Amino acid sequence: MAVLLFNPLATPTKPRIPNSVLQVAASIQHSHEWQIVDGNIDQDPWPVIRKHLQTGRFNYFASTVMPGPQLRQAIPISKAIHEEFPHITIIWGGYFPSNHPKPVLESGFIHYIINGPGDKAFPQLLHYLENGGELDAIPNLIYRRDGKLIHTRKDEIYDQDTLPEFPYQKLNEQYPMSRYLARTYLGTKTIAYHSSFGCPFTCSFCAVVPIYNARWKGKSAELIYKDIKQLREQFGGNAIEFHDNNFFVSEKRTAEFSRLVMNDNMIWWGEGRIDTIDRYKDETLALMRQSGCKMIFFGAETGNDTMLKKMDKGGTQTREQILRFAKRLRQFDIIPEYSFVLGFPGDSEEEVNSMIDQDIAFIREIKEVNPDTEVIIYVYSPVPTEDSELFKKVSASGFRFPEKLEDWISPEWENFDLRKNPLTPWLKPYMIDKIRHFETVLNGFYPTVSDVRLNQWQRKTIRTLSSLRYKLKLYRHPYEIKVLQKMWKYRQPEIEGF
Repeated sequence: MAVLLFNPLATPTKPRIPNSVLQVAASIQHSHEWQIVDGNIDQDPWPVIRKHLQTGRFNYFASTVMPGPQLRQAIPISKAIHEEFPHITIIWGGYFPSNHPKPVLESGFIHYIINGPGDKAFPQLLHYLENGGELDAIPNLIYRRDGKLIHTRKDEIYDQDTLPEFPYQKLNEQYPMSRYLARTYLGTKTIAYHSSFGCPFTCSFCAVVPIYNARWKGKSAELIYKDIKQLREQFGGNAIEFHDNNFFVSEKRTAEFSRLVMNDNMIWWGEGRIDTIDRYKDETLALMRQSGCKMIFFGAETGNDTMLKKMDKGGTQTREQILRFAKRLRQFDIIPEYSFVLGFPGDSEEEVNSMIDQDIAFIREIKEVNPDTEVIIYVYSPVPTEDSELFKKVSASGFRFPEKLEDWISPEWENFDLRKNPLTPWLKPYMIDKIRHFETVLNGFYPTVSDVRLNQWQRKTIRTLSSLRYKLKLYRHPYEIKVLQKMWKYRQPEIEGF
């Protein structure tokens, strides 16, 4: 029985290698036929999916589902499949269904959720569906029985070096790999790669914490390099985006990979923690830059030390360290890409507003010590880390997630998932306006280096236009900057990446 794997649309530009569905495909490549449908390439994936299912070859439809844009395709297509092809078993993976299993399984058209790594759970579930057995013995599974949600045991995180290789060649037969190696700030043919699973920290605002439970395992530097070399030699990849939640957990692994890729002229980027990489030796940072590491994404989050503790960052990050580290990276010509989350709940409206003002001032301080620092601003959106102090405060405020799955694709909840519309009772409209107006002026005065479409004249023009506002802190109603950003299709990294 064949499996139809679906990668819903995540971004309207620059599709990436669909690593999540490739990992599932790798787990079943010796037991089942499979076909991928990629909503990031097929303009309208439903006719493509329908045509496949009409052949009668497929008994399973499996979709990865992240919050936000992917729901816009995953929900209506899954529902349409259930209505037209009721014999098809529909399986969702990804952290949206893992975090919100109740509305997903109560929708009536999704049968199972893979809750975490699917390398073993997915093939075992298929075996159960075809041969019977003990469903509860399958790890990392959520399903309904007698009207109740059943969570099976969470399996350990697997040794990444023992997992099967990704079937890149077969993907290339279904969708040309050239479509996935796009021009970005890093290079003309950028590889999207995932080298590890998990994160050893438990930040209370992070949506993947309930899935990882502070666990992390990474592929060895040798095997990472082997894959990268294959993608470079066979398909022409010349730059790398490491999409790990935390690529830099091991300094030894990072240094080993840097040495291996040193002579390949590959520019690369990854995500890490400030308090982790700040412990790296200067020699390692210099080695990373020499090997092609050009930019690193960090969750700076806030300059408020009290709030950093409430976030349960699980490390030692402080306001002083965030500033000092931005200055330190400048010595090595590595651009720190700092994300900030504004609008955390407080004990009063005045406290919430004051924290926003403090973080705006802190962002300006960072730009003073290292003007090259990329700043990405999010509005705080709650995630269901139910035992955290932060989520308890959120719940006490009256905030609730949608109870019906299809409510998640309403415009307000889609923007919530993009952290642009918080739907939280403590954030007032004037606070949202303050954040957005500051972001517009900041992006005007410091246009992101990762937008490859902006030419030097455009950068100089928008910076000149924004300079008086930024220097005098006049952020309200920056319509003239918005007009240029819209006209030039200014790319916001928090929405579109590079």
